[in-house]
Amino acid sequence: MDSVFVYKNPEPTALNDGLLKDLRIAIQPNVSVTGWPTEAGSKALVDYKALEDATIIKRLQQAGAIICGSTRMSEFGFGLQNSQAGEALGQKAADAELVFDYMGESRLAASRAGVGCLKPSYGLVSRFGLVDLIPSMECCGILSASLESIRTILKTVAGPDDLDYSLPDEKFQDYAASEVDPSKISIGYIKEAQDSLPPEQAKAFQGTLDELNKAGFSLKEMTLPEFALFSLVHKVIGSVEASSCTGRYDSVRYGQRARGAKNWNEMYLKSRGAAFGPLVKSYLFQGAFFQFERYEAYEDACRIRARLVKDMQQRMTQADFMVFPTAKYVSPEAPPLLADTYAQFDSTVFANVTGQPALYLPPANERGSGFQLVGPRLSDMHVLALGEYLMKLRQGNR
Repeated sequence: MDSVFVYKNPEPTALNDGLLKDLRIAIQPNVSVTGWPTEAGSKALVDYKALEDATIIKRLQQAGAIICGSTRMSEFGFGLQNSQAGEALGQKAADAELVFDYMGESRLAASRAGVGCLKPSYGLVSRFGLVDLIPSMECCGILSASLESIRTILKTVAGPDDLDYSLPDEKFQDYAASEVDPSKISIGYIKEAQDSLPPEQAKAFQGTLDELNKAGFSLKEMTLPEFALFSLVHKVIGSVEASSCTGRYDSVRYGQRARGAKNWNEMYLKSRGAAFGPLVKSYLFQGAFFQFERYEAYEDACRIRARLVKDMQQRMTQADFMVFPTAKYVSPEAPPLLADTYAQFDSTVFANVTGQPALYLPPANERGSGFQLVGPRLSDMHVLALGEYLMKLRQGNR
């Protein structure tokens, strides 16, 4: 059981009483816990230990949660190559797990583990103390078999933080569970979001739509002709942000220093070359290209992103929630190529571009398919309420 952790808490006891008393939460080693190895799955941070707690760790421990250990992650959490995200839940070594989500990693990890997962709205949870890569599109997903636990964890960690200057100055939501009346709720689905699904998954997603219709919800088919651009926009903007973020791993501020360099410039180049694996390195090369050779393409991507966000907001005025497909299963041997990696996240990356909350619900049975419930930004609690309603409906409690 312990093999799922790359570092296990030597003192796994609750520090306080609270809403999360004795709830065991696994994290990834890009979340800072004082004195713990915080290597983020990268050679660039080998032997680095956190100097202070991340804000989310402080809040979880103040609420009585037990941070039981950190799990093996892909390099900086990008993609799922060599990642064990979700396995702590499958092995009953934790009750919940925090998994970084850049383009859908936490949701696909939940799909692999057969549990629920919420990717919170962007700007709802502090990123202070997290080793980041794509600042404008990343957040910490919350995995658990219990949506009630996900709700309580989100209630604990969400909210303003004076240490995170990137958080918007906004009024935060009511964390109480809202009532769900299917006769008064409309759920939209986008035709183009199904275009890349294999026949078997397309059939399973149609089964999801039938399930929602049978439950009494009003379904609305919508079109978003530019849906495929979400992935392209993420590739361009995300790679530029990643290239900029990883500039700190120069062997002076952070990172291991390569031996044998004859001058500062050679030291920098050699150290950077040895710091990253093939997948992340190719992503950084792409980002540097758009930064220094084709900056106009980056500007175009930013303009397209703004248009896509506006288009999605407009669709959200036509329905209370939206439903999207997601991958049914993700192999731990994730593709090492950048194009193949992005192909895994065709159905999930849109929520990172728009900053919307996305709740993954596992299938009701082996023949079913998991799906995502999505709402407007900062509607996380309403999305969770709908998810809890559907889970209880499946269990015959409605």
